[in-house]
Amino acid sequence: MSGLLDDLIGHQAWADAALFDAIGRHAPARIDRVIRERLHHLHIVQRSFMWSLGDRATAFEFSAPEDFPEFQDLERFARGSHAMVDAFMDTLTPERLAAPVQIPWFKDPPLTIRVDEAVTQCAMHSQWHRAQNATRLRELGGVPPTLDLIVWYWKGRPAPDWRE
Repeated sequence: MSGLLDDLIGHQAWADAALFDAIGRHAPARIDRVIRERLHHLHIVQRSFMWSLGDRATAFEFSAPEDFPEFQDLERFARGSHAMVDAFMDTLTPERLAAPVQIPWFKDPPLTIRVDEAVTQCAMHSQWHRAQNATRLRELGGVPPTLDLIVWYWKGRPAPDWRE
């Protein structure tokens, strides 16, 4: 598959890794409850979308921010989320992208959208929370990286550069 959806997912991974790096280099941000809870939320939602778009053969594995006592644990969780997204993206065909999927957390009324719309929402949801965390990082005296999609294009669509 190629196109804008691939770009949004590629950008999402690069931007998440870059923001993790910036937060990881600023001690007050690394231990900030608001940032840590939001990072967990962002990546548990990525996982919930992948589960929702999959076969749902097993129950969704919930976690909480407290399950990741060290910042590096939370970063490994995020990397795992991106591995799930990448594996899912590798399976997509045009037919699958156009297939309907019911989003289970919308009950009344239920929500059925196409798979491509659900993947787009996954990327846009991450964008929203990255912006919040970038703002919080700046409030704590850190320097957030510029994470615009156009910067990712300008840099040649780089792969994520996870710390370690």
